[in-house]
Amino acid sequence: MINVLVLTRYERLGASSRIRFLQFLPRLEREGFTFDVRPLLDNAYVRSLYGGPPVGTVSILRAYGRRLRALMRRMQYDVVWLEKEALPWLPTWLEIARLEGIPYVVDYDDAWFHRYENHWLSPMLGHKIDAVMRVAHTVVAGNDYLARRARQAGARHVEIVPTVIDVERYRGLPVAPPNEVTTVGWIGIPLNAHYLAVIAPALRAVAGDTRIQLNVVGAPVPSELTGIPSESFPWSEDSEIARISAFDIGIMPLHDTPWERGKCAYKLLQVMAAGKPVIASPVGANVQVVRHGVNGFLANTTEEWSDALRRLAADPELRQRMGAEARRTVEDQYSTALAAPRLAAILKKAAAEL
Repeated sequence: MINVLVLTRYERLGASSRIRFLQFLPRLEREGFTFDVRPLLDNAYVRSLYGGPPVGTVSILRAYGRRLRALMRRMQYDVVWLEKEALPWLPTWLEIARLEGIPYVVDYDDAWFHRYENHWLSPMLGHKIDAVMRVAHTVVAGNDYLARRARQAGARHVEIVPTVIDVERYRGLPVAPPNEVTTVGWIGIPLNAHYLAVIAPALRAVAGDTRIQLNVVGAPVPSELTGIPSESFPWSEDSEIARISAFDIGIMPLHDTPWERGKCAYKLLQVMAAGKPVIASPVGANVQVVRHGVNGFLANTTEEWSDALRRLAADPELRQRMGAEARRTVEDQYSTALAAPRLAAILKKAAAEL
């Protein structure tokens, strides 16, 4: 039995913790692991990101107190499985000191290092994530961009494990009846809804001659999209698959900056798992996930977005064909059934070096 201390950033409401860690625990327990999950930030903090009541300083201080107590007990375990870093915004020396003495596997699904590089605290924290990567037994990176940074930082072992989908949860979804209005869907958090402004001109142009409806799940419709037929829906884990299944087309527009290049295309994969075609900016993992003209389209300019939207809106058979290919892409390359054995091997190897 391998005893693992799991230091996630969030509880289950946090997508990165749920998808990169928590969804694997039942499978890994059958492989001989036991897990003690100690999140840093609770669900109240995540709700604040969705527009809920703000979390006070006292709650944050308590969260750090809980994390420090968990780290003090780290030697009771065989390995630590860490999300991003143990003590965000605290000095590098304290982070490393609290992780000493036990092998740890650290996971990244975002370019977290850029947050510190572009902050006024960068003289103190700019290389913190590099240090965490360098000391780790293994860095698990969600895509090539993150893996490249880990290698540059001097990480001993780097494994690319993309963000994946439990495809069984997306089986037997209801088939929407034919509709004259094509539903274009986006899912995310309010913090990321600004990406929709990237394609506002394309949506407005298409809406002028094509009957489309934009469904925004998890965030308000940005003001830049005023005048485009649209509706906002709240997000919940229980309802998200049903919301996605109502899409005819899924979209993932992004800016092309270093932060976005570290993204792992999870929301895109969700739509594809539901058998829907997608349109995405050619940035980060989107380029690996989308096979242009096969399971979706990559679009950069307003003209490319407009053309892709019109083509899919006008051709239900094309949507069905591309959607089936999208589903196969997830089954063949981005499923939990493929990733879980790899994570089990990574954790076992790290624990063996205690």
